[in-house]
Amino acid sequence: MNIEINGAPILFTLPWFGGINITATLVNSWVIVAVLIGLCYWLTRGLKVRDVSKKQLVAEFLVETIQNFVDTNMGKKFSHYGPFIAAIFSLSACSSLISLIGQWAPTADLSTELGWALLVFGLITATKIRTGGLGGYALGFTKPIAVLTPFNIISELATPISMAFRHFGNIVSGGVINTLIYASLALASHGILNLLFGWLPGAAGEVVRSIPFLQVGIPAVLSVYFDLFSSFMQAFIFCMLTMLYIASAAEE
Repeated sequence: MNIEINGAPILFTLPWFGGINITATLVNSWVIVAVLIGLCYWLTRGLKVRDVSKKQLVAEFLVETIQNFVDTNMGKKFSHYGPFIAAIFSLSACSSLISLIGQWAPTADLSTELGWALLVFGLITATKIRTGGLGGYALGFTKPIAVLTPFNIISELATPISMAFRHFGNIVSGGVINTLIYASLALASHGILNLLFGWLPGAAGEVVRSIPFLQVGIPAVLSVYFDLFSSFMQAFIFCMLTMLYIASAAEE
């Protein structure tokens, strides 16, 4: 299997479209989107005012939770951002958790986080222009003094870059740490068994010394943090930054 520069496996190429490479990032991202759309469709079918089903209770709980989350951090006037924040959180979490079933995680590809960050940056900029007008937005770069204008522009452009690299770095570093620990446990397991059972001769000794006893259980425990907790935490942080940046833009 070919590998792109950014690490995402190339699944196939479309020669009739100029040789466009379709990577696992693209395919898995669309699969996740399709699953989330299907889940939302299923949860919102057959809604009732009375005698509600358990499915409807789950849907109402999810909507109320995300809406309270947005209202608390952004204010009531930004309630309409509820669906957007829910979509970003769901995409981010699922794009990381898909690695648990042996699939390529789209969040392991920097282009995924960068796309989300650019979308958020567009919303931040639109909010600033809507609040203070185009002239007010441009003048904002000259505050508190005009000499700081280049630095203010750099700071503005750094927002999507920092959001993307923060998310990407934490997800990838977790995978790297997991791999290093797993390899270290393999070496430690082999060394301990050689020390304890190196005296066993023949095939019996080889079998005993090849048992990876340190690789059973310990990697699973670490996976709870790096694959589960970290996936939800990074999605939460990305959403929090999104809400804080947009809410702050409306106050400038």
